[in-house]
Amino acid sequence: MQLTDRVVVVTGAARGIGRALARRFASEHPATVVVVDIDGEGARAVADEIGGASAQCDVSHEADVARLVHEVEQSHGRIDLFCSNAGIAVGGGPEAADSDWQRIWEVNVMSHVFVARHALPGMLARKEGYILGTVSAAGLLNHFFAAPYGVTKAAALSFFEWLAIVHGDEGIRISCLCPQGVKTDMLAEERRQLNIDFLTAGALEPEAVADAVVSGIADERFLILPHPEVADYFKRKADDYDRWLRGMRRLRHNLLSTAR
Repeated sequence: MQLTDRVVVVTGAARGIGRALARRFASEHPATVVVVDIDGEGARAVADEIGGASAQCDVSHEADVARLVHEVEQSHGRIDLFCSNAGIAVGGGPEAADSDWQRIWEVNVMSHVFVARHALPGMLARKEGYILGTVSAAGLLNHFFAAPYGVTKAAALSFFEWLAIVHGDEGIRISCLCPQGVKTDMLAEERRQLNIDFLTAGALEPEAVADAVVSGIADERFLILPHPEVADYFKRKADDYDRWLRGMRRLRHNLLSTAR
């Protein structure tokens, strides 16, 4: 897909990857970029910067997503590209609070379901549309310091796979953005909490991730991997799952030893 004259929606766009996506899309001469975030003021600031529109939306609430889709379609006639980018991180394992597990499930999984539920009908009626989901390399490779994050990202990836399989012959294009470390507030907070330099050495600027997205959308690739090495890791996982698990255990042990 080329972005010229397209109507683009980006959630979680007040900062981080979402803000970089909104800025990058704006440089491609779209019809408009709708900057969406639970932080309405932050969304408006980015929209003012790029000459786009803005909306406040809590993507974990279906009513908010339904309203967003309806208002964009009413104002702009259609949604060509919906970037379901909003996400949160929760660390720990089974001991993480039920409320944290539920909260991250609602944001990292159900928000994508709500987007598809409400944005797909218009796209299917036109036999054209694109949905980009910001997932994570954790969706492919897990995250041994954050079970809630790894589990929900894997579930999100599976959902987007389903959309691509079921609707790929109906004019619907699906991509999953799966970076490793990105220099965002989320990565900085993880480093502060763990006191471990995990994923920071190879972390990319959000702008580099946004460039990879524009290229991936142009090529209509399902997996968009700003860190190319993720594809190699994923192949190793598929080739010998047990060996990969042993390697992940060693990596985790080495990182924890360094932290001490």
